[in-house]
Amino acid sequence: MSPVNIRTSRAEFLVLAKLAEQAERWDDVIKQLKSIISYSDAHLTMEERNLLSIAYKHITGILRTSWRTVEGIEKQERSSGRATPREQALIRRQREKIELELADACQDLLDLLDRHLVPAAEAGEERVFYYKMQGDYYRYLAEFARRQQRERSAQLALEAYKASYKHAFSTLPPWHPTRLGVALNFSVYFHDVCASPDRACHLAKHAFDEAVGAMHAMPEHTFRDSLMILHLLRDDIILWSAEMLQDEGRTEQAA
Repeated sequence: MSPVNIRTSRAEFLVLAKLAEQAERWDDVIKQLKSIISYSDAHLTMEERNLLSIAYKHITGILRTSWRTVEGIEKQERSSGRATPREQALIRRQREKIELELADACQDLLDLLDRHLVPAAEAGEERVFYYKMQGDYYRYLAEFARRQQRERSAQLALEAYKASYKHAFSTLPPWHPTRLGVALNFSVYFHDVCASPDRACHLAKHAFDEAVGAMHAMPEHTFRDSLMILHLLRDDIILWSAEMLQDEGRTEQAA
């Protein structure tokens, strides 16, 4: 007797995705959410969007940490001269392997965004969320890419962040956690990719001041998330301001 073919419902895909999240099986989370995207004509709920973000963040986060570790070792061994040419080649090969895996993971999400999620996104929080994701994952590519590929990824990240920030500015209040998240990550882009702490600081401070000025209108259900991002913005502003003061001090000494 042949088994009965029962079509999995959207709700069941979500149950499976949440189960995979609890088991920390991130590839399975993505697999189930891709099924929902096909099932729903690329319209995800906020819960589903957050699950998608969490899954890709875990996968790429581990790889980004691994890359930084191996890249740091490679630089250290190269400068110290302790590693043999063979050992240096092995370290380089491992770094390139991680880069390939990370590029594949980033491109997988970017393809999903370009082909399905962004074209179907409604104005407001959903569109801001997806543009921000585009900016984030092009930024991750720019972190390790070389020469022209780095320039391309950095430019695409800039365009996505600009689109996200502009749309957030016109559709979301200053205290909205998604709008604050865009400001946070866009400022990190200016600091890390563009090596421009002054622009990063200016953007972060503007978002921070606007949100604090509008806190009286912040609904209770967003307070925790918004406050957490405000703390991160404040920490970055303090750190980057200190960096700029140090740079000014070094410039004065050199003069």
